[in-house]
Amino acid sequence: MAVTKKKTKVKKTVREGNVYIQATFNNTIITVTDLNGNTISWCSSGAQGYRGAKKSTSFAAQTVMETAIRKAKDYGLSEVNVYVKGPGSGRETAIRAIGKEGLKVRLIRDVTPIPHNGCRPRKTRRL
Repeated sequence: MAVTKKKTKVKKTVREGNVYIQATFNNTIITVTDLNGNTISWCSSGAQGYRGAKKSTSFAAQTVMETAIRKAKDYGLSEVNVYVKGPGSGRETAIRAIGKEGLKVRLIRDVTPIPHNGCRPRKTRRL
């Protein structure tokens, strides 16, 4: 009978990373990654238990950010670059929550996609 040895899992330490905030009109999704883009932690308003119109509030965005940052701090995260996408109400509050959690913010960049005269508009409504 052969005895198998169990490998001990080594927890990766990440000192600096990226925080991606996707703030839509209906939800706020936060993803924390290392500099290579590998996800360390993530959270959303729906995952926090908010339903319906409460998901899109700025308070929900704040609690989501606090949860995602706490999970990421277990990996030793201390400095972040912040990338914000979308027109939602949780943008500013989520950024403020990062500073409140004690992380050093290096960069804040808005990466909201802007159409350069993109899709053809709908035909005008006639009454």
